[in-house]
Amino acid sequence: MFCGVNVWSKTMPKAMREPLTSKNFFRVQIMTFFRYLLASFFCVFFSFLITACDAPSALSTDVAEEGATGDVKPPPSGRFVRFYNWNNYIAETTVERFEKDCNCRLVQDYFSDHEEMLAKLAAGATGYDVMVPTGNVVETLIAQEMIQPIDKSRLKNFDQIKPEFLDDWYDPDNQYSIPYGYSITLIGYNAEKIKELDLPVDSWALIFEPELLKKLNGKITVMDSQRELFAAALLYLGYSVNDGDEEHLREARDLILRAKPYWAAFNASSYIKELTIGNIWVAHGYSNDMFQADQDAKAAGRPFTIASSLPKEGAVLAVDSMVIHKSAPRLDSAYQLIDFLIDKQSTAELSNLTGSGTINTLSLEYIDQDIKDNKAVFPDTETFKHLQMLKDYPRKERRLANRLWTEIKVR
Repeated sequence: MFCGVNVWSKTMPKAMREPLTSKNFFRVQIMTFFRYLLASFFCVFFSFLITACDAPSALSTDVAEEGATGDVKPPPSGRFVRFYNWNNYIAETTVERFEKDCNCRLVQDYFSDHEEMLAKLAAGATGYDVMVPTGNVVETLIAQEMIQPIDKSRLKNFDQIKPEFLDDWYDPDNQYSIPYGYSITLIGYNAEKIKELDLPVDSWALIFEPELLKKLNGKITVMDSQRELFAAALLYLGYSVNDGDEEHLREARDLILRAKPYWAAFNASSYIKELTIGNIWVAHGYSNDMFQADQDAKAAGRPFTIASSLPKEGAVLAVDSMVIHKSAPRLDSAYQLIDFLIDKQSTAELSNLTGSGTINTLSLEYIDQDIKDNKAVFPDTETFKHLQMLKDYPRKERRLANRLWTEIKVR
C-alpha cells in the first residue's frame, strides 16, 4: 500500500521541470498540500483497519518505520535509505551496486517538478534522507532550513568533482549540496528533415525568426515554461538569462509574440514523443530529453535520427545536486549514498542512461563514445562559458515577467 508517497512511472520524461518562480507555484503548492493531507488521511484510515484485523509483522513495521514504498524486501541487515529524486534519474545497475555495497535497500520516491517537491515538504513530509533539487531550489531549501549542512570530510570521492560545478552562487563552498548531474536547454531536431530544408541549427534564430520558421510549417514546439522561453529570447537578443530590465523583458515578449504563430504548441511534457514519431521536427527542450527521443526513435526503427545543438548565443545550464533533509533518519546511509553516486562509475552510468552530463572528472572512460562525442552534452571549455543558470527574480521583476507571460499565452 502506498501511503502519502507520490509514485510516478520511471519512464516519465524529465521534461516537466520549471523554475521555482513559475507563476503557478502557490496554486500548485496549495493543491498539493490538500492532496497530501487527503492521501495521509486515507493511509491512516486504512492502516487502522488493517491493524484492527491483524497485528503487523516485523517486516511491515520495519518498512513503515523506514519510509519504504511498495513491496520492498528488506536485506538481512534491515537497513534502508530513502531517495527523493526525479523520474528515471538513476541507473538500475547503480541501484544494484549500491544496495550490495551498503547491504541495504534504496527506497525511491519520485517528483516531476520542483513545485510538487517543495509543496510536499512544506506540508510536512519527512523520512527522506537524500533529495535531488536543481540550483535555484537548493537556495530556497537553504533559506527555508529544510536541509542540513554537509560534512564533506565524509565524502572520499568529493575530490573527483569537476571544479566548474563547485562553489556556485546558490551554495557557496558547497555547504549544503553536492553536484549530481546536469542538463542543458537547447534545440533538438529531426536531422534528416532539417538537412533537407537546409536550416541552421547553431542559433536561437531557428526558434524565433519567421523566415526560418515558415519552412518548418508548424512542426516546432517551445517549452511551456516562462523562464526557459524568456531565457532563450533574452540570449538571442544578447542579454543574460536573468536579465530583469523591463525594456529588455518587453523586447523578449515581442520577439516571442512575433514567432508564436509559427509554433505548433507550447510543450514541456510530450515533445520527446512528438519528436520520436515525427510529428514535430524541431523542439526547444532539455538535452537529456533529446537523447531519450533519439534512443526511442532508434528503438522504434524510425527512418530518421534526433540530434541536438547548442546555440552560439548561449543556453541555460541546470545543475542537479544532492542534499540531505534536515531530519534525515539515516544520516550514515545518506552520506554513503551521496559518496557512491559521485563516484566515476555511478556518474558514468547516469550519463549512459539519460544522456546527462557528468560532474566527475574521471568518468569519461566509462561513458559510451557516442555520448562523449556529443558536444551538446559535453561542450568544450569555451562553449561552457556561455552557459548560464537561472536565478530567482526579485519580486518586482517576477511580477513583470508573470504579466508579460500572461500576455504571450492569451494572444
